[in-house]
Amino acid sequence: MRAAGLKRVVLTLGGIGLVFYVGMFLNRGYEPTDKELDSPRIIRIVSDMATNISNLFNILQAFEEKQKSMQKMLEEDRGRQRKAAEVEQPSIKKQPQQPEAQIQDQQKAPKEKKSNKLFPDSALFKTWGGNLSEDDQREAQGLYEMYGYNVFLSDRLPLDRALPDTRDKRCLKKSYPKDLPSLGVVLIYLNEALSVIKRALRSIIDRTPKNLLTEIILVDDNSSYDDLKGDLDAYVKMIEQQNPSLRFIRVRHSEQRGLAYARVSGWRAATADVVAILDAHIEVHELWAEPLLTQIKGDRTVVTSPVFDKVSFDDLKVDEYLPAAHAFDWALWCMYEGFSDDYYKLGDGSLPGKSPSVMGILVADRKYLGEIGVLDEGMKVYGGENVELGIRVWTCGGSIEVVPCSKIAHIERAHKPYMPDLSQAMRRNALRVAEIWMDEYKHNVALAWNVPFENHGIDIGDISERKKLRETLKCKPFKWYLENVYPKLDPLDNLLAYGGLKNLDADMCLDRGPVPGQTPIAYVCHYYAPQVTYYRSNGELYISSIKSHRYNDNQCLTDVGKKDTEPGLYNCKEAVQKGAMGIHWDFTQGKEMRNRETKRCLEIQNGKLLIQECSGQRWEIQHIIKPF
Repeated sequence: MRAAGLKRVVLTLGGIGLVFYVGMFLNRGYEPTDKELDSPRIIRIVSDMATNISNLFNILQAFEEKQKSMQKMLEEDRGRQRKAAEVEQPSIKKQPQQPEAQIQDQQKAPKEKKSNKLFPDSALFKTWGGNLSEDDQREAQGLYEMYGYNVFLSDRLPLDRALPDTRDKRCLKKSYPKDLPSLGVVLIYLNEALSVIKRALRSIIDRTPKNLLTEIILVDDNSSYDDLKGDLDAYVKMIEQQNPSLRFIRVRHSEQRGLAYARVSGWRAATADVVAILDAHIEVHELWAEPLLTQIKGDRTVVTSPVFDKVSFDDLKVDEYLPAAHAFDWALWCMYEGFSDDYYKLGDGSLPGKSPSVMGILVADRKYLGEIGVLDEGMKVYGGENVELGIRVWTCGGSIEVVPCSKIAHIERAHKPYMPDLSQAMRRNALRVAEIWMDEYKHNVALAWNVPFENHGIDIGDISERKKLRETLKCKPFKWYLENVYPKLDPLDNLLAYGGLKNLDADMCLDRGPVPGQTPIAYVCHYYAPQVTYYRSNGELYISSIKSHRYNDNQCLTDVGKKDTEPGLYNCKEAVQKGAMGIHWDFTQGKEMRNRETKRCLEIQNGKLLIQECSGQRWEIQHIIKPF
């Protein structure tokens, strides 16, 4: 359309020129003299006019090309703005009042068709993506299923986006030594989103002092996605050229080896004084490195961890997490926990706090980490390696600190695509840790996973080298760790028996009963979780679960003290406070279950579980830990 318009302009100008010259002839009158009929002169005039028109055409054509280029740039810019608007809804601005006629015209205009919500049950779209087109919804959901977080949004966010400063205000006033040790950063990934890895790299390079950061090691645990090959290679080459003093190292596994092995691969490739082993789905905050390096400079045997702010898997917004210790239960699942009472008495949340374990992201003196065995490469896939490190560091002479003035934003996946069910790998790794490090307390891990104490049949791999390492390092017993490092973990050392509790006369089992609810029942024996009981030497009897920590309350089988009544299931401390409830039971294997306070027995009559006068009904529990 623009080309046709341009031609029309040129033809019009040419026509005007011809009319002008003809008009000159006519105004002077037509007298056929020899001079006026001089053909060469007329030809020259026409030729000059044609040349001028041609030059004008060329000028207009060049102008047209510039217009096209500018238009293309504007359209691309508008396209980016539209995409950004689709991802991030703009705030609604109050519009100025309009004339009534214009309002009526707008009301008559057809309404914009709203996209259907294609994935109403998807966690991704619970609070995000309400304005996406159907095509974009499909793309976003597909990427979410592949990665466990919102890659559709990640691909549209700046690689150098700003992060909110969530540090304690006292951190802003701190200064750090100039002569800190050099730092190498290890990033571990397996089929991570390319834009997420790029953003991690960008944040590390931009927010770590150049005189401290000497190397970045990328460890690929055998990713299968194509963009983590050529595209990532090209990006790394580009930033390597931009940062000639920074060393980039690539480590690629020919098969998937698991998290612990990948982290050790990165440690082996490192040469800096201190190594930071990070996940690839992170962004570091400003001044993240200096507080950690300062602690390590003061004590090379301290293993440090930053505080992780949560990056939500759906909208990728950063939520502040307060500093906390990194803890675990007897199944070795990670959890956050408060620091010790002594820490809070100091009244300064910017100070480092001692921690029983580490979540997985760690920063340590490279040589010291090697001296104590880095990580257990016999761990499979995921889980348990962080707890193993925590126990080893503490019992073998070191310590672990969480440093509040160091912050890292960490994406919390909705699911781990490489293994949707982590429980099998986690159980295997937990039993391995228990066998190497936990001495007589190893049975608590088996208890947590509801497997036999002996001959559980789960292959935990060769542990001879790790046991030898424990002897070489002259590490303290696990009992010392429980008493001095992690006293909040209940040692369960007064547990006498566990498993299904069967009434031999009624041939039925004690069962947790409906949930929610506080009334246990008699039920056909199946020995799954609702029927697993725990009997302690103080007479407390729990049904379905036992808590790992002293600060948590278990649910006790209770005689509520009424005549011929059903038993109850109440928090033990609550039952004691109420006074009238009996939570302690005298029991001998194969004999009656008698309440110590009320002297009544737990029995089954016509399939119903009751508390009544003792008639001699016999009970038997599955597994005996200690004779009683």
